[in-house]
This record gives sequence, C-alpha cells and structure tokens, in this order.
Amino acid sequence: MPLTLSGQDKITLRTAAFGAVSLMAAADATGQPHRAATDGSIALGSATGLVGYVLAEWPKGVNLSGKSVAELADLVLPALTAVVSRLKQQAPAEAENFRSTVIVAIEAAARTHQGVPTPTMADMIRKITEALDAA
Repeated sequence: MPLTLSGQDKITLRTAAFGAVSLMAAADATGQPHRAATDGSIALGSATGLVGYVLAEWPKGVNLSGKSVAELADLVLPALTAVVSRLKQQAPAEAENFRSTVIVAIEAAARTHQGVPTPTMADMIRKITEALDAA
C-alpha cells in the first residue's frame, strides 16, 4: 500500500525542508545568503521518491516568516523531527530519503564542496542534523 500524506503532512514536510535551507541562508556569514538559498533549493528540487513529489508541489501553506533566526528555528527544527518520525512509522525508506535529501540540501547551501563551512554554518548543520535524528 503506497504511503499517502495528508495536506498538513505535506505542508510540514515542505516547511521542514525549505526551512532548513532558509536556516542555512540565515547562517551564511559570507555575505551571500541568496547563493546558499539557491544552492540548497536546487538540491531540494533534485529529490526523488515521495519526498521529491511533495517538494515539487507548489508550497502553498508553508510559512517561513519570522522576525529572527530563533523564530524560524522554532518552526523548522520541530518540523524536521516530526516529518522523520511520521515517515519512519509508515515508510522507513522515505524517512531516510527525506533525511538524506535535507542533508544534501544543507551541505549544498553551505557549499561544503568548496571547503569547510563557516563556524556559524557548521553549527546550523549540527542543529538541523540533531533535529533530523531526534525522531
């Protein structure tokens, strides 16, 4: 039986994934947060499986507004944990697909292929990874 996600589940998944990229852009100390957001979003656009289908849908209902990085983190980090937990219950392979998709996106946002991420970005990667692994 294929996994189907409710409308709210899809919003939470998109909030978590795009929010993780937004957190990385906010943590970009290189002065090019738009580049981090672009690289991370391209990585999310390359997702496959159920996760890829959900991320490819128009992100209606996703709210990534906040007056600070702390407010954004309060939305995104719990959403990351909730998505992995929900997917683990119903489709463990999709839970791993989601986790690896987000990891690739945040590494792309940090441009780790060009060297070591800044300390601020490395700390944000740690926080995002901990939220993914908390489920």
